[in-house]
Amino acid sequence: MLPINPIGMTAGSFGVHPNMPEVQQLFQNGRLAFVSNVGTLVEPTTKNQYFSGSHPLPLGLYSHSDQMQHWQTGRPQERSSIGWGGRIADLVNDMNSNESISMNISLTGTNLYQRGNETVEYSINQNGGVGLAGYGEEWIVEQLRSQAIDNMLDQSYSDIYKKTYMNTVKSSHEASLEFQAAIEGVPPLQTQFATTDLSQQLRMIATTMAARDTLGFQRQIFFVAYDGWDHHDELLNIHSEMSGTLSRALADFDASMTELGLQDSVTTFTISDFARTLTSNGNGTDHGWGGNAMVMGGAVNGQHIYGEYPSLALGNPLDVWDGVLIPTTSADEYMAELALWFGVSPSDVDMILPNLVNFYDTSSPDLPLGFLNI
Repeated sequence: MLPINPIGMTAGSFGVHPNMPEVQQLFQNGRLAFVSNVGTLVEPTTKNQYFSGSHPLPLGLYSHSDQMQHWQTGRPQERSSIGWGGRIADLVNDMNSNESISMNISLTGTNLYQRGNETVEYSINQNGGVGLAGYGEEWIVEQLRSQAIDNMLDQSYSDIYKKTYMNTVKSSHEASLEFQAAIEGVPPLQTQFATTDLSQQLRMIATTMAARDTLGFQRQIFFVAYDGWDHHDELLNIHSEMSGTLSRALADFDASMTELGLQDSVTTFTISDFARTLTSNGNGTDHGWGGNAMVMGGAVNGQHIYGEYPSLALGNPLDVWDGVLIPTTSADEYMAELALWFGVSPSDVDMILPNLVNFYDTSSPDLPLGFLNI
């Protein structure tokens, strides 16, 4: 492992994967922190309460789909269709002047995290806006197609369903043209991003941020998914490759933020459905619960490990079986601190995260965990 020296903890006891030298350096430079043993909880939970059968636990505790949903909605006791990133956008969107493009931009299509009561995500890809295929291209066939599309968009429809559908297509089309024109006006970034999909998606996020004034944004939330961590098999090889990809992508993005002068205005954070068992199934690991998260940026109180780092000894008071650890830090505390940093008032955080009251008093002068400068 590559050693790290977290402030306030025993030196030499912690490290990161050998394929993550960039994360090691970001941590040592104070630009990245870890939040340890964090996971979805309804209330603080002990091993006895876990096995009691009467203590409230997250629904579908070891189900990928359920835990992904809970992490994105902040409501683990129910299957909600509204995300906490969407709720934040509902509250702060008035700070932006753009009425045609959402402040919530996704590089991964539709997601729960960015969906609010009034907010829906705007989807792009690593090349820019996702518009009507072939529109505006110079080939004669595409010119004819563009003309046909314009004719359809300009038509008046009496049928309410056709009218609603065409209005949706038209507004999406106009938003795509506006977005693409804005990012094409941005000078190419000098930061050299890796050629991986993850790095290229983060490159497009940086480019979009560079066009924020043209687009009329003071607040934006971006969402990227990096799938494939369910390593029941071939863990050593796949995990090694993916860890390296993630590490390089984070470093690329951090460098681009410095290039744009946004190094203190952007916070990058990870969420994941659950960690892995501390035991092997022979060639991999199985579904766990409490895990580690990373937070990066100039507002981060870096070179720290926040939360209670758990014992890794099997059979410890947090181990329910095979090294599945009960979280000691709730996802609510983690999410709440990010929401407060983004500008949500303490009085509104409980509305976004209704279980937060079980872990944190929003009237407290202290932050839930303290990993951000607010």
